Amino acid sequence: MALDFKTLEGFDWDSGNSEKNKVKHDVTISECEEVFVNLPLLLADDEKHSQAEKRYYVLGQTNKKRQMFVAFTARQNKIRVISARDMNRKEGDLYEQDNTPQKDSQEKTA
Repeated sequence: MALDFKTLEGFDWDSGNSEKNKVKHDVTISECEEVFVNLPLLLADDEKHSQAEKRYYVLGQTNKKRQMFVAFTARQNKIRVISARDMNRKEGDLYEQDNTPQKDSQEKTA
């Protein structure tokens, strides 16, 4: 995974993708942007959809704790959102599992 968020400088919005995300998934531009600044944020390569250009996806949350899946690419040092939607159950489980503190193996159970 070669994407360095430090090199990215904001967003590049495509009106077609923005409208599609709003109509199909009821996701606003603001919510997409919030996902990238709120922690925790899980980043992964989207190898399945990276034929024409390198794509990624993140699992994250909005300011109102809405758990989101956002597919994007990086163009000219900007994040270009391709698709955004609520996480499905599998993604939500992965997100929660990856962000839950591990219990100490010495912890006693009741």
